[in-house]
Amino acid sequence: MLRYMASVAAATMSVLAMLAVPARADGNLHNVKHIVIIMQENHSFDNYFGALPYAPGGPYHSGPCAANDHSCVDGLTCTVGSGGALTCNNSNADDDGSTVYSFHDSNYCPAPDLQHDWPGSHHEANWADPSEALFETLNNGFVLENDLTEQLDTAESATDDDTMGFYNQADLPFYYQLAETFAIDDRYFCPVIGPTFPNRSYAMAATSFGHLTTAEIFPPPGGYQPITGTIFDLLDEYGVSWTNFYQDLPTSFIFHPQSYSNVAPISAFFAEAEAGTLPQVSFVDPSFFPDQVINGGLFETDEHPPFDIRAGEYRVWQLVNAVRNGPNWKDTIIFITYDEHGGFYDHVPPPPASQGGALSPDGINPGQCEDLSNPPASEQPGGGAQCTISASDAARICPGFT
Repeated sequence: MLRYMASVAAATMSVLAMLAVPARADGNLHNVKHIVIIMQENHSFDNYFGALPYAPGGPYHSGPCAANDHSCVDGLTCTVGSGGALTCNNSNADDDGSTVYSFHDSNYCPAPDLQHDWPGSHHEANWADPSEALFETLNNGFVLENDLTEQLDTAESATDDDTMGFYNQADLPFYYQLAETFAIDDRYFCPVIGPTFPNRSYAMAATSFGHLTTAEIFPPPGGYQPITGTIFDLLDEYGVSWTNFYQDLPTSFIFHPQSYSNVAPISAFFAEAEAGTLPQVSFVDPSFFPDQVINGGLFETDEHPPFDIRAGEYRVWQLVNAVRNGPNWKDTIIFITYDEHGGFYDHVPPPPASQGGALSPDGINPGQCEDLSNPPASEQPGGGAQCTISASDAARICPGFT
């Protein structure tokens, strides 16, 4: 479950479905021939799985968790009442001086979208001192930040602060079934305290090269070229077959705009899963726009607010079942993960992840850039730190760059 990452306070979620691999997988990884990576959008661990320890009949219990207690999930701190209703202690202060506690949210289409950009996420992590969010993460600004910027408070109600909401087994039955049948990670953190494409850039290249916003990631002609290369470069170098299956936008085009041989529509994934011809590595993108036909309607399948989370869960069910019913199931691992928290509350502060004193694996810190024709937010009006890093400077910072 993606909660927060090394340098962020943006909680997210990741489900690890280790398909057909025994619990003690250390001696069996050589049997794995296919990896499928499904990255969805904008939910914290607590938002989706904070209630997992309290799921009726489930194998998990709540914390505090002892080391190596794999049946313990660090979710919300709650008591179970009549009918299974949860009363939770996790909370944030509201702008009227009251306290908002985590609550079961029956709104599957939270709107408007919650705050999850670079400055907003820092305020969610540390309301009074967002500049210290990386080093002192309090997770105390979720309600205050969203009240002021996104879900404006015109009148208080018990459930108007969607940031503190959580879903449960009845809301997300397939995801809970996956979590209870396979493996789930409650200590997985997104890399950028910010929005979608800087985090997706990290997933593909282990860096956003200083970029802080989604708009900056969409590259100039020729593609965005991180100095340390990408996962696609490594796969090509070692002769590992891969395909980026997409529904409306292949995210690999951020780095490889001419890699048409490595992209395919989602229909090809279903066909190859059925035929047992999946590549060694499959990157599956959701639809980022409401253009997918599901049960006669048009839906966005990435689970990004304000779109229905059940449409995304249904699409992931289709993807997993396609592999489950095909010849590749016995030697496939499926990772289901989320890019970032999307403005939803999580109680776990991210641990520091210093990279030898730098804040990113390539030494290019947030707010620095390699290409002045495509600068990050720091160089835009109202931006943050000064951007002084050019491509040649970046090469000196990262001596391995050639």
